[in-house]
Amino acid sequence: MPVAGFETTTLVAYLAAAVALILAPGPDTMYVLARGLQGPDAGVRSALGVATGVLGHTLAAAVGVAALLRTTPTAFTVLKYVGAAYLLYLAVETLRTDEFDPTTETEAGGSFRRGVLVNALNPKVALFFLAFLPGFAGSGPDAPTRMALLGALYAAITAVYLSSVALASNRAGRLLARSRVSSGLQYVAAGVMVVLAATLLR
Repeated sequence: MPVAGFETTTLVAYLAAAVALILAPGPDTMYVLARGLQGPDAGVRSALGVATGVLGHTLAAAVGVAALLRTTPTAFTVLKYVGAAYLLYLAVETLRTDEFDPTTETEAGGSFRRGVLVNALNPKVALFFLAFLPGFAGSGPDAPTRMALLGALYAAITAVYLSSVALASNRAGRLLARSRVSSGLQYVAAGVMVVLAATLLR
């Protein structure tokens, strides 16, 4: 029986693939883990920011912007280095302001915006959606609409999962805050940002 324009088997296959991909550790998960150490609000808002970035990539794929990144090496390279530079900036800010320390408050809106940017400035995510969504959306004049629906579903699953990751990370952070390890948490978070930047440049 068709569901929202999709065959049931196609939708089930998409959900299985999406969940498997979302559960695979990656830069977004690591970033939300680091933010979750700082506080539940920061972690959840970062997760929602990442999910919003997913919607942006979905829109880009639907209108063909991601195709430009695939066919224009210079555009891909520029975006890749901008993303890596932004992650390195986050690493420096982490050490300078201790913003990932679980005893330090952070501006909530900043957590959301940075979550969006961490996801949006990853060209590999754009190319992934360009390859991933069309195979399930199919062809025809309604394909962009179906891609948008699939992307929104992916973003919703991402938001739920990463919010859970953030809350779990925060609980671990509170336990660490009671120990002597708390003073080194910002260094761990900064290290995560550097690793993410190196991963993006691969």
